[in-house]
Amino acid sequence: MVLYYLKRVFMRIAIVQDELVRKGGAEQVVLGFHRAFPEAPIFTLCYNRKKTYPEFESCDIRTSWLGRVVKNEKSLKRLFYPFAIWAMRAINLKGYDVILQSTTHCAKYVRPDPQALVITYCHTPFRLAWRPESYKEIDGANPVMSRLYSMVIRRLRKIDRKAARRTDWFITNSREVVPRIYAAYFPRGKVTVINPGVKCANFYPSGLDGGYFLVVSRLEPYKKVDLVVEAFNRLPGEKLIIVGSGSREAGLKKKAGKNITFVSGLSAAELAEVYAGCKALIFPQLEDYGITPLEANASGKPVIAYGRGGVLDTMIPYQDDIRPATALFFNRQTVSALKAAVVRFGHLRFDTSFIRAHAEKFDESEFIIKIHNFISNTYKSNCYIFTCKH
Repeated sequence: MVLYYLKRVFMRIAIVQDELVRKGGAEQVVLGFHRAFPEAPIFTLCYNRKKTYPEFESCDIRTSWLGRVVKNEKSLKRLFYPFAIWAMRAINLKGYDVILQSTTHCAKYVRPDPQALVITYCHTPFRLAWRPESYKEIDGANPVMSRLYSMVIRRLRKIDRKAARRTDWFITNSREVVPRIYAAYFPRGKVTVINPGVKCANFYPSGLDGGYFLVVSRLEPYKKVDLVVEAFNRLPGEKLIIVGSGSREAGLKKKAGKNITFVSGLSAAELAEVYAGCKALIFPQLEDYGITPLEANASGKPVIAYGRGGVLDTMIPYQDDIRPATALFFNRQTVSALKAAVVRFGHLRFDTSFIRAHAEKFDESEFIIKIHNFISNTYKSNCYIFTCKH
């Protein structure tokens, strides 16, 4: 009995991530998992070292059989149903005591050891299954395609919910996501919020104002970068730099005025320099969390943000008084509302030192400690219960 208990305390942990073919918040979370548990292998659907963060090159990455074919987002979307599901189901994690999953879609489809503790860091429930109307292809489909989509979505919901039932504990990134997890997956216990961290050491306050506003984003429809472009087209005296790439890039460049500049492929040092020189970051989208506002704050810069979603967890909005703030919110996702916020911002003053200190409360080191403690304490409690039962 004692030997069995000791074996369980010295846990073997496996990290599972949906895929590693891009740079984003989920990938940064997994890097945090890796730093919390550096010996744990990372299992994933597919991996492309050129498309994601270079830090993954030093990790033990183990891909599914589909990883031989899928190397980018476009291929992933085309082959997701049913091939990605089959590929993740083929990953057998027998022998691992803890499965730590970072997921929005397929990480939860792996096969855990029946005795394993399964902890799911759910960034949001699978959007295609639970919020299909957010995809323009589905929302605007003709009757025939709409019927086909409905059949696939019903099947995905069944698969997704069944896989989610293996989870012993859910963690998520913000209060915004908690009700969605309850609605989609009916978790057995309380959903815990652990906010992702920002690597403050990568950013610095310069005290300089380069005379431009900044957007750092993937150029996809739901990111609402088109709203920013239209607003700054009506503010020809204000400069805007947009950092990022995506499916809307060509259309946005065509629409943009001469005061708007697009850049992509920046190194970490170059990105930090762009943050340090901006007036403020523009954040127009509704995000489950959103790491770029904290990156701006780590650079001592405020944020002009749509005041819903994850920013309610991370930002301190300006309130027309002398209390320090880290952001100015606008309450409608319209060109006129954003334009008015930019104009109003010009009459306000923000405290660079306060903003940087606020970001440090969300530093990656804090996230790593919280994740490590949650996993370790939950596992030890689980071992104690398991041992007592036997």
